[in-house]
Amino acid sequence: MALDLLPLLSTFAIVALAEFGDKTQIAVVSLSAKHRPRSVFIGALLAFALVDGVSAIVGGAIAPFVPAFWIGLGAGISFLIFGVFTLFSKEDVIVKIKEHSKTVATSFFLIAIMELGDKTQLAVIALSAEYGAPIQVFLGVMLAFALLTALGAVLGKIISRYISARYVKIGASLIFVVFGVLFLFEALSGVKLL
Repeated sequence: MALDLLPLLSTFAIVALAEFGDKTQIAVVSLSAKHRPRSVFIGALLAFALVDGVSAIVGGAIAPFVPAFWIGLGAGISFLIFGVFTLFSKEDVIVKIKEHSKTVATSFFLIAIMELGDKTQLAVIALSAEYGAPIQVFLGVMLAFALLTALGAVLGKIISRYISARYVKIGASLIFVVFGVLFLFEALSGVKLL
């Protein structure tokens, strides 16, 4: 029995095109400008694997249990808190091991929240149901996210070399606050912006 590569390749193409320049990639760039890109990459990929892996395997089973309103409200509040915390936090003077763990956890949490109810998650559910091939769909989505996350992490590291840490911190804070406001607006108004 030959492995059908169509689900893998079509999922890779759809996700890579849909997520290029998307809010999750912007978050990876922002986090990588402030933290170690490798840690951001690991945390982000773990989040993608969890959220989109569950979507591929479970299909549409979780959608009826978690209303989009609550996902949007939780994401909006979390982003606002994260943005304000980032803006007003003191510069981190932490042992590298602790920084790595903290960055992986922060990246994981942030990306997982961003992916819940995102167009990619819905696309993965639909593709998995359409092809009846959750493993190939999962592999396609993870390959696309690995490529885009690596590009975002490298771009973030390059930005951190040329722009002051203070400005990166302010910029990242503003990005998180803007996304928080947009998520809250979506949840409260029912109008989909992102």
